[in-house]
Amino acid sequence: MEKIMIAKLWEIFLMVLVFTGSAQAAADGNMSRGGMRRLAGAPVAPVPITLLTSAVGIGAVCMDGTPPAFHMDPGSGEGKNRWIVHLEGGSWCESLGSCLYRKASRLGSSDLMNKELMYFGGILSSSPAENPDFFSWNRVMIRYCDGASFAGEGYDAGTGLFFRGQRIWNAVMQHLLSIGMSSADQVLLTGSSAGALAVVLHCDQFGAFFAGRDTTVKCLADAGFFLDAVNVAGGRTLRSYFGGVVATHGVAQNLPTSCTDHLNATSCFFPQNIIGGIDTPIFVLNAAYDTWQIRESLAPDGADPSGAWRACKSNRLACNELQMNILQAFRNQMVVTVLRVVSRSRSNGYFINSCFTHGQTENPATWNAYDSPAIQNKTIWKSVGDWYFGRAEVRAIDCAYPCDYTCYHDMEDQLI
Repeated sequence: MEKIMIAKLWEIFLMVLVFTGSAQAAADGNMSRGGMRRLAGAPVAPVPITLLTSAVGIGAVCMDGTPPAFHMDPGSGEGKNRWIVHLEGGSWCESLGSCLYRKASRLGSSDLMNKELMYFGGILSSSPAENPDFFSWNRVMIRYCDGASFAGEGYDAGTGLFFRGQRIWNAVMQHLLSIGMSSADQVLLTGSSAGALAVVLHCDQFGAFFAGRDTTVKCLADAGFFLDAVNVAGGRTLRSYFGGVVATHGVAQNLPTSCTDHLNATSCFFPQNIIGGIDTPIFVLNAAYDTWQIRESLAPDGADPSGAWRACKSNRLACNELQMNILQAFRNQMVVTVLRVVSRSRSNGYFINSCFTHGQTENPATWNAYDSPAIQNKTIWKSVGDWYFGRAEVRAIDCAYPCDYTCYHDMEDQLI
């Protein structure tokens, strides 16, 4: 409760600074929670939204029929011809009922998105101190309003729901290519959580945009390595959920054929079954104790009717010995699976730390702060940069909890 109260007070403080136009960095320890950004150095200017109204004519629309949207902060200096394209996360909807609910939010309608206050932090920051390798690049955040990791194709006449994630992906990419990205010499496709799953699904499509050009093209998936795991009751909650997403949104037709030629569509919505067939270099960044997966896949309420896991899911210190053994087994599954599928290509990289958190590239506290998570003294921003620019091979697996004292733990609810 104290942690939540501190976060709320910080949110109020930050909003006061924003609206008075005097947002300044208070200290290196200021950190992001729920989309807030650590403000470093000079005041951080919001990046305005762009509604891609031209996409409506080709049916590339949010779930309610409104146009797709993105935020773009143009590059400068050496970064003018370099691009980061970041796919926003925000879970999924697996049925018509849940999609109707989603339609009435910013995750289903661009009409409901905040039109001004999008502050770029972490890997999207314009601060050289916070984001040394990418601060001057063209940085784009594509908003998420389709509910299926930019992969659906369909329409439900009864509800009026549009499932057009693939069309949104195509339309926004073609627009970015037309305004300069096609001539880029370096590009990086990134995303967090559901956006990271979208990165895995679209990585080779992204690479194909630059075929025949001397462009460095790579992909980064942050907190998107969703495991096909067995829950504490012996079921497969996430497999059932993903099956609903795939069926409701008509995702099957847009999944990588390198997977669907030998596995069913639901299996091909799991990164562990896709990454091995990706040709474009990809970096997997994930917490071994991914808090969303612990809460919603490993020990969801439906598999825990007695509530035995309720305290453990909110606070790792409340876990009993049996629960910690289960969490360690989950971590081991994560590590073994990453080693098996991501290591197939020497051009790939990974950073699997032993933190209890979900998403680490957008949060300045985990991306690059004085006390950011590290494996063998190398932080996340440095690891990603070393891999992208070929400064070093990065294949880092952390030791098991509780050995890593650099971790930024967050067991509270987080939007994925």
